[in-house]
Amino acid sequence: MKNPAKNLVLSFTLGLLAAGAAVAQTSGRISYEATQRTDLSQMRVVINGQQVKPGSPDFPTDIPESRSFAMTLVFAGNYAKEQREGGNAIIRTMEGGPGSAPQVSSLPRPIEETVFLDLANRTTTTVLTVKKDDAPTTYRTDAPIAAPANWTVTNQTKKIAGYTCRKATVPYKKETYTVWFTTDLPFSYSPVRDLTPEKGVVLALESEQEQYRATKVDLKAVSEAEVQPSATAQKVTPAELRDLREKAMADFRQRMMEGGLRGNRN
Repeated sequence: MKNPAKNLVLSFTLGLLAAGAAVAQTSGRISYEATQRTDLSQMRVVINGQQVKPGSPDFPTDIPESRSFAMTLVFAGNYAKEQREGGNAIIRTMEGGPGSAPQVSSLPRPIEETVFLDLANRTTTTVLTVKKDDAPTTYRTDAPIAAPANWTVTNQTKKIAGYTCRKATVPYKKETYTVWFTTDLPFSYSPVRDLTPEKGVVLALESEQEQYRATKVDLKAVSEAEVQPSATAQKVTPAELRDLREKAMADFRQRMMEGGLRGNRN
């Protein structure tokens, strides 16, 4: 004779396992719109072949105070990848003196950089490909995602991209950031790495310096292979990766100043 209680327990257990498997296999894309204040220290302005630095009398005064861009988080299971728009370097040049009209060129960057995330273990992998002499070399470095600190979570809620989010405030970089996060997705993430909650996905944040807001969460099939870094990349330390990036960009700027690079003029 069958035991109804035993069958009920078995069915309940199988249901929990199936639900857990469904959560673990959640995949899709989150689309963000972002705005950041312009960092003049990262801009390169060349007048008659000479680089002009911020603070110089010749440095242009018409540079926009902020820039906007799109970013997408692609996720599958325990892994994710960030994709940011804008693969070219924007170079402003002026020929004939500071009174001349500026020329804006879009040049292929000498590097490609992608951030992958291990969502289960709260780590990131930055993959840097340096393009040189048609023989690109790929490097990677791993780093932990810091545990959240000094978060003040409120009871205030609102819907963002279809998800209910709670409001938190966090002191960060001498500012107070406002963060909206949802716990309705089965992983933790923030477009600003140091503002990743213990549990939850940040769908919006803002400060005086930057803003991010999710415009769409699209749950759809994504292969885990798409969101995992290549195993063949050379592993380096974060400091070594920074040096490789800076050297590649310095060589790029030198070639540009010497007239060895030509871009698409706007």
